[in-house]
Amino acid sequence: MTQTPNAPAPALEAQDSLRCLVVDDEPHLRRVLVRLMQSDGFNCEEAGNGAEALVSLARRPVHLVLTDLHMPELDGIGLLREIRAHYPDTAVMLITAVADVSTAVNCLAVGAMDYLTKPFHLEEVRARVRQALEKRRLILENRDYQELLEEKVSVQARRLEELFLASIQSLAEALEVKDPYTHGHSLRVSKYSTVIARTLGLDADVVRQIELGGKVHDIGKIGVRESVLNKAGPLTDEEYQHIMTHPVVGWRILSPLLSEMPMALTVVRSHHERFDGRGIPDGLAGLDIPLEARIAAVADTFDAMTSERPYRPGVPLQATIAELRRCSGAQFDPDVVDAFLSALHSGAIDKSSIGEGSHAPGFVPMGVR
Repeated sequence: MTQTPNAPAPALEAQDSLRCLVVDDEPHLRRVLVRLMQSDGFNCEEAGNGAEALVSLARRPVHLVLTDLHMPELDGIGLLREIRAHYPDTAVMLITAVADVSTAVNCLAVGAMDYLTKPFHLEEVRARVRQALEKRRLILENRDYQELLEEKVSVQARRLEELFLASIQSLAEALEVKDPYTHGHSLRVSKYSTVIARTLGLDADVVRQIELGGKVHDIGKIGVRESVLNKAGPLTDEEYQHIMTHPVVGWRILSPLLSEMPMALTVVRSHHERFDGRGIPDGLAGLDIPLEARIAAVADTFDAMTSERPYRPGVPLQATIAELRRCSGAQFDPDVVDAFLSALHSGAIDKSSIGEGSHAPGFVPMGVR
């Protein structure tokens, strides 16, 4: 088979016959091994030292290398290291006149398939070559199997995650059926939170968890009485306390399901914490509030204000922006507010999709629910 100069070497397994490279600085012994391997059907190359062998391998990789241990320029151990680094699918057998156990162990530790001592019987060489190639075959098959198995596991994991997220989304949709005024709210909070996270330069996995947390942050409202959710007038103290149990209720519902997504769980539990420490449920303050929850707090309040609710119309965009600025440092993390407003002004958030209300100036939404 001819090969274009400088072209990439063909894959080993694509060849019709096994190829072997015999490396020894003794021409007579080298020719003995070449004839033996050729008689067993190998297509053989030969080299006088390790450096020549590397030139030959660069031109045409082989399945098996039989190499002497002690040679000028580059010895057998040096050649073995190079082969392991650049031709890992090639089996290497080392041959030496020194019958030393520590040398043999060192060769095997570096990656030799086998170790032969001189003088040797030709039948012994044949048997050890067959054994080395069988070991090589098993290693390659195991590697291919592992790669295939990993791909199958990855596909199954992605599918399970898709089904899991679909189940979580069904819970969120069940809430929207119960509370029609929250229709689309969770998806918008998720979208705004994602934009803020990206503006802050958070990595992809964190953004992904924040996105999911936004979608399910109000899931605990499933446990809130519909009469309270849909009440058109102001809430009583008891009703307000009742509705504000939803972060912990949601956290308890989702904890068994989101154990591998702790940031999403944090969004659910802590999106009503306040930067000044006056929030619920844990009264966390400042940077003790996880960043994902500080992000969700801004996104949640912004959408709650600009959306129509049973107890009020939506608040105009500019009034909402003014309110976020006023509450920055008290209710909200100033850096998160700045990131949100930057995203809003840059066009990362589509203003045309934000509802415009007709609310009187001076509205203070401290009781956003």
